[in-house]
Amino acid sequence: MTSIGGTLDSGSSHSASVPELGNNAISTLLQPPILRSGLLPHAPAPTGFKLPSTKDIPPVTLTNIPHVDSSAFRPYLSQAGSLYDAFQRAKESNNLQHKRPRAPSRSSDPAPSPIAASSRRQGSVVSSTVGSPEERPQPSRKGSGGHGRRAPLSVTPLSTIPSVYFEPDFHLENPRTFDIVSERSEIVRPPSSDQNGTAITAGTGRKALASNAILQEKLSWYMDTVEMHLISSISTASGSFFAALGSLRELHVEAAESVAKIKSLREDLSRLDKNMAVGGLKVVAMRRRRENMRKLGNAVQQLRDVVEAVAHCEDQVENGEIEDALAGLAAAERLIAGERDSPQGQPHDREGLIDLRGIKALGSADNDIAQLRRRIGKGFEARFIEALLGDLRKHVDSVPSIVTFQRWDKASQRSRGHQDRSPSAFPAYLQMDDSLRSTLRSNLEGLAQAGSIMPAAMAFREAALREVKALIKRPLPSSSDDDAESTMSASTQGGRQRTQQEKSSILARNLRALDANDAEDMLKQMYSNVGEALRRLATQVKILLDVTSSFTSRPTVKSPMSPPSSIRDDYMNGPVAAITIHAPVQEDIQQALDMSSLLGQAVDIAQSQITKVLKARSEQSTHLPLPQFLRYFHLNRMFADECEAVSGRSGQALKTIVNAHIKDYVSQFGENLMKTLVQSMDADRWEAKDLGDHDSHRLTLILDASTKEIDSWTRACLVWERGTDIQVNGEGDGSSNGVASPKDKIRSAMVDEQKFILTDSTLLVLRGIEQFEALITGIPIMTQEIASLLLEYLRLFNSRCQQLVLGAGATKIAGLKNITTKHLALSSQALSFIIALIPHVREFVRRHSSGAGQLMTEFDKVRRLYQEHQYGVHDKFVEIMSGRASAHVAALKKINWDAAAKDTPAVNTYMETLVKETLTLQKVLSKFLPELTIRMIMDPVFHSYREQLGKAFQDTEVKTGAGKSRMLHDIEFLQSRMSKLDGSDELSQHLIRIVNNKHTAQQAETKQEQPLTDVKPPTEKPPTDNAEQQA
Repeated sequence: MTSIGGTLDSGSSHSASVPELGNNAISTLLQPPILRSGLLPHAPAPTGFKLPSTKDIPPVTLTNIPHVDSSAFRPYLSQAGSLYDAFQRAKESNNLQHKRPRAPSRSSDPAPSPIAASSRRQGSVVSSTVGSPEERPQPSRKGSGGHGRRAPLSVTPLSTIPSVYFEPDFHLENPRTFDIVSERSEIVRPPSSDQNGTAITAGTGRKALASNAILQEKLSWYMDTVEMHLISSISTASGSFFAALGSLRELHVEAAESVAKIKSLREDLSRLDKNMAVGGLKVVAMRRRRENMRKLGNAVQQLRDVVEAVAHCEDQVENGEIEDALAGLAAAERLIAGERDSPQGQPHDREGLIDLRGIKALGSADNDIAQLRRRIGKGFEARFIEALLGDLRKHVDSVPSIVTFQRWDKASQRSRGHQDRSPSAFPAYLQMDDSLRSTLRSNLEGLAQAGSIMPAAMAFREAALREVKALIKRPLPSSSDDDAESTMSASTQGGRQRTQQEKSSILARNLRALDANDAEDMLKQMYSNVGEALRRLATQVKILLDVTSSFTSRPTVKSPMSPPSSIRDDYMNGPVAAITIHAPVQEDIQQALDMSSLLGQAVDIAQSQITKVLKARSEQSTHLPLPQFLRYFHLNRMFADECEAVSGRSGQALKTIVNAHIKDYVSQFGENLMKTLVQSMDADRWEAKDLGDHDSHRLTLILDASTKEIDSWTRACLVWERGTDIQVNGEGDGSSNGVASPKDKIRSAMVDEQKFILTDSTLLVLRGIEQFEALITGIPIMTQEIASLLLEYLRLFNSRCQQLVLGAGATKIAGLKNITTKHLALSSQALSFIIALIPHVREFVRRHSSGAGQLMTEFDKVRRLYQEHQYGVHDKFVEIMSGRASAHVAALKKINWDAAAKDTPAVNTYMETLVKETLTLQKVLSKFLPELTIRMIMDPVFHSYREQLGKAFQDTEVKTGAGKSRMLHDIEFLQSRMSKLDGSDELSQHLIRIVNNKHTAQQAETKQEQPLTDVKPPTEKPPTDNAEQQA
C-alpha cells in the first residue's frame, strides 16, 4: 500500500513496491484499461450489430443526492485505522530487517512520469480514504539532504482548471454540469470518423465521449495539477507531523515495557494468592456465616415480637383501649422498621434489630395493620363526632331564643346604620371551655396517628348537616294522624306503614292547622336553633384549625410492604434507618372542613327545609293580623341576614317565598281595610263621636311619625315581644269611643292647632292611616306599594263620602230621612281633618322612601281632591239656604202689606222661618266648624239673602205707610235676632235702605197736590205714623 508519504520517497522504493489497491485513481476510473492498451476505440462493429441511438437511452430522472457529513465516516475510519496502523507497523519492522542503503534523494530524480503521477494519485486516494493523518500514525520518512540543494519544481496554477470544478454545488450527475465537463461530447459511438480518426457524430459535429482522448488527457491533467498542489501543501506540514510520529513510537516502546512488568507482577500475585490468601478467606467466610446465623435468629425473634404486639393491639381495640392500641401499633411498626422503643426524648435503639419491611413473612401484615389502624381511627372518629355534636346540642339548648333574636336585631340595626337599643354582650357561641379543646386535641392526635383525619372530618361534615336537618324537624308537628279515626284506620289496615308522600301530606295538613301563635313559636324555635347551630359550627371549625396548627406535620413509619431500595444490600451490613413521611394534618382539615363550603351547604339545607314549611302555610301567613305578620316578616328577614352573614350566600329561595308572602299580604291588607271602610261608612249615621284616648294616641303617633320613628310601631316588629300589638280597626277602643251623652262633652281632635269633630268613618280612617304607616315602618322595602294603597284608601273615603252626603246616598243605605246641615258640617269636618293629616302622612312616606317624587305628587293630588270636595260641601250649604230664601221670597211676594194691622201678625211667618233656619244653620256650624269656615259659608248665604230679599222688597209695591212699616218691622226682627252673626248688619242695613227708599201711594198723591194749594211745609205738620216709621 502506497501513501503520499511513500510517493515522496526515492525512486528505488517506488520500483520495489507494488500498489496494494490497484489502479483506483480517478483518471483510471474515467479511462478504462482498454484505452491504455493501444486499441482503437473505433474498431468496426460486428456485422448485424445496430448501434444505439439517443432514443434508445432511457430518460434519467434526477434525484436529490443527500449530502453526507464527514462525521458519518468516523466510525468506519476509526475501525479501519487500527488495522492500517497494524499493517504499517508490520511493514516498518519488515523494512528494518531488510534495511539497505537508500537511493539518491528525490531532488536528483527527473520530473515525475505519468506512471509515477498515476501511482501517486492512487496512493493519495488510498491515503485519503483510509484515514487522515490526525486519525492514524504513518511511518516516518527519511529524507535525504538533497532537498535544500535542488530548487522546487514549478506547479501549474489552479487557475488553469475550469471554475466549474470549484463551484460549491458541483454535481457530476447534473446533466448541465456533465455537459460542461464533457465539453458537449456525445455518449454513443459515432458511425463515422474524421481524418484524424476522431469519431464525429453525423449531423451534429460533436465528438464521442468514449473516444475523446483529448478530453481524457485534460481531465487527467486537471487531477495531476490538483494532486501536485495537495502534495505541496502536505510537504509543508510534514515536518512536525513526522516528529510527532516519532514520539508516538517511543511511547509505544515504553508501553510495551510496562505491560511486560505488569504481567510479571500478576504472576507473582497469583502465586501468593494460591499459597496464603485462600485459607484466610475461608476463616472470614465462616465468621460471617456465624454472624449471619445470629442475625437470622434475632430476626426470627423480632418477627415473633411483631406478631405478638399486633395480636395484643387487636385485644386492646376489642376492649375499647384505642389509645393504648394506637401506641402499641406504633411500637409494632417501629419494631418492623428495626427500631426499639426508648425513653422519651432519646433516639430509638436499633441494636440487634433489622428492617423487616419487604420480607415475605410479613406479606399479609400490611393489610392486618391497615385494618387495625382503620378500626382505631373509627374509634377516635366516634369520640370526635360525639364531642362536637354534644357541644353543638348543648349550646343550642342552653341559649334562649330571645338572646338570639336580640343579637340578630342588633346586627340588623348596625347594618342599616342605626344605633343599638341595648349594650352588646359577648356572644355565647364564641365561648369555648378548655375541656372541649383538650378533648378535641387528644382525638385529633389519635386521628392523625391513625391516618383517619380526612375520613373523620368528612364524617363530622355529614353528621353536622344531619344535625341541622334534625333541628328543623324538632319543632314541627307530627307527620302522623293522632286522632281516633286515624287510629282506627291504621288498625284496619293491618299496621301498614305510610309512604313518604302520605307523611308529607299529613305534615302539611298539620302545619296548616296550627294557629298563628303556635306557628310563630314553631318558627322562632326553628330559626333560633338553626342560627345558633350555624354559629357554633363555625366556631368549632375555627377551634379545629387552631388545634391542628400545633402539629402541622407528624412523622409516620413506612408501610411494611414498602421496603427501601437497598434492603438486600444492607441486610448483612446492619439495620437501616426508618424512613418517615409527613402527614399535613391541617391541610386535610382545611380541605374536609372548608368553612365556606360547609356552612354554605348547611344554610342551603336549612333554607330548603324551611321553604317547604313556609309554602305549606302560605295561605295562613298572608292572612295574619298586622302585628303577627310584622313579626313574621322580621323573623324571616333576620334569619336570612344571619344565614348570609354566616355563609355568604343570599338564600334566594327563602327570600323569594317571603317576598311573595309580603306582596300577597299587602294586597289583601289594603283590600280588607278598604272593605271595612266601605262597610263602616255605609252604616255611619254621621253623628259626632267622642275622640277616645286610644284614638287620640293614634293621632299623636301619626303626627309625630312625620318627623321621627315611632317606638311603639318599631317595637311591634320585635319578634321576642307580643305585648305591643297594634289595635286593628279600633278593637279594644269601644269603651272610650262612641256617642257622647248630653252630659259629656265631645272631645275633638287637634291638628296644627285646629279642632275637628269626627264621626265613626273619620275615626276608622284615622286607624287605617295608622295601620298603613305601621306597615310601612315594619316593611320599609314595600313603601311604594303600601303608599299607593294608602292613596287608594284616601281616595275611596273621599269618593264614598261624596256619594253618601252630597249624593244623599246615606238616606238609602244608612236609613237617614234626609241630609241635614249637621251631616254636611260633619262631612266638612271629616274632609278638613284628612286635609290636615295629608301633609304629615306625605312627609312620613317621604322619609321612608328614597325615590318618592311621584308619590309626593299623588298626595298633593289627593289633597286637592279633598279640598274640592270640601268646597262642594260649603257650596251645598249656600245652595240649601239660597233655596230656602227663594221659598221665603215667594211667600214674601204673596203678603198683602197694606192689610189692616189687626189682621196681620207682628212679624210675618216667612221672616220668622228665615231667621230661625239661619240661626239653626249658624248654631250647627258653630258647633262643628271653626269660625273661619263658618264665615266662608255665611258670607255667601247672606249675599244670597241680600240679593233675593232686596230684590223682593224692591219689587213689592206698598201703597200705605202701614205696609211699609210692616216691612221695616220684619227687617228689624231679622236685625235684632241675627245681630250677633257676622255679615247680618250689612244685610239689615241694605234691606232697610231699600224699604226706606220705597214710595207709597199716599206719598205720591201728596207730592202731586203740593203745587196746587198753599200748604205749609211738612216740617210744620205734625208727624204721622208713616213719618214715624220713616224716621
